[in-house]
Amino acid sequence: MSEEPHMLVEVVEDNILVATFNRPDKLNAMSLQLMDILESAVLRFRDTPELKVMLIKSKGRYFSSGADLKDSRRSSNQSEGMGTKASDIRESHRRLAMRRVWDEMELIEKPFVVAHHARAVGGSLEMSLSCDFRLAAASASYAFPEANFGSLPATNGVSRLTRIVGPHWARLLIMANLPMSSEEARIAGLVHKVFPDESFEHDVMEFCRHVAKQNGEVMGTAKIAIELSADLGARQAAAVERMAQSALLLDPAYAEMMKTHLANVGAGKGPK
Repeated sequence: MSEEPHMLVEVVEDNILVATFNRPDKLNAMSLQLMDILESAVLRFRDTPELKVMLIKSKGRYFSSGADLKDSRRSSNQSEGMGTKASDIRESHRRLAMRRVWDEMELIEKPFVVAHHARAVGGSLEMSLSCDFRLAAASASYAFPEANFGSLPATNGVSRLTRIVGPHWARLLIMANLPMSSEEARIAGLVHKVFPDESFEHDVMEFCRHVAKQNGEVMGTAKIAIELSADLGARQAAAVERMAQSALLLDPAYAEMMKTHLANVGAGKGPK
């Protein structure tokens, strides 16, 4: 009997691409097969204009326990060694498949949503940091266990985490090696919303449907402008804002959307 694929991918209503971790018996550990399927799904999402939102979710008692350190393919690669110098290790980490996929997710001008129904650990949390929106069930929790074996979460765990939650909360997860509850994660800014466990799947799909209805050009432009603004001073960020706005206002769709908006306001409907 052949093994089920480690990730399931399907298109559901409203042109939402759903990628589901499918290794509940292995705590959804991220095997290289799973990473291959995830990367293919990310590229499919990138290259298919009809697809509006990519949702990453899971099933089982863990969202994911992180990288599958027992994966035979990974063990074979590790047995070859990462080099004898620090520069060799840095170069091998730079070329990791995980980093390649996370970078692509950050750069694609479409929204990625990740839904944590349970504990998200290590590499799966690093992946989530590259998503535009992170949604949590009340029972979800977060941790970086890398300190337990003498290393750091080095594919977004330090750099991206600190950008999102700041050094204060990054110290708690990485230096103190302490887990974070869903409510702590919401307070820290790690997740955008926390939904009840009972309605989590419904609430996640409602969120994705709402995002799918947004104007794609606006979202793509905003994604770039927000990311740039986070790295710039106030004047430079304002210049990026003006450049982004000028591109949108020259789009013929702007006039139509403004016409519709004004008609709704005139009819007493107001903005949605």
